[in-house]
Amino acid sequence: MSDTAAGTDGRVHASTDRRGDRGTDRRVYVDKQSPKAYRALVETSEAVRATAAEAGLDRVLVELVNLRVSQLNGCAYCLDVHTRAALRAGETTRRHGTLAAWRDTELFTERERAALALAEATTHPADARAQESAYDAARRQFTDDEISAVVWVAITINAFNRVSILSKHPVRESAVREAPAR
Repeated sequence: MSDTAAGTDGRVHASTDRRGDRGTDRRVYVDKQSPKAYRALVETSEAVRATAAEAGLDRVLVELVNLRVSQLNGCAYCLDVHTRAALRAGETTRRHGTLAAWRDTELFTERERAALALAEATTHPADARAQESAYDAARRQFTDDEISAVVWVAITINAFNRVSILSKHPVRESAVREAPAR
């Protein structure tokens, strides 16, 4: 007999059976299995969003950080969510399409480049050289409040990435097809 949790897709996903065996293709939706912990993460996210707004960070910049961290972590679910959010905030499909290679384009401002480097350093903190370089660039572009907000945005999306990746949250075709880019 298995313990189960209903996933965001309405299906029941096995957690572990009495022997501790796990299905190879089934995951626990940890957000559904532990809703109190997930609500705390959502509340943290809301506080971080307010902190970013109070620091004066543009919503597009916040979404660029969310997208870049999600790219680095390979989180399809968060990429889907934050692509839509970035486009709603005014991001262009061209910049979105080149975000993974942001260092090789002229499409991003120095401020955005500093935020992206700091987000990458937050995602991969073991790279001390990259971290120092990112902080140097951030110091030239941001106030202490803005640096703190960028780091908190990156920390928070990293946490959501882990929830979605480890739960295998699905990305589904929407009922309404989006118009193709021209």
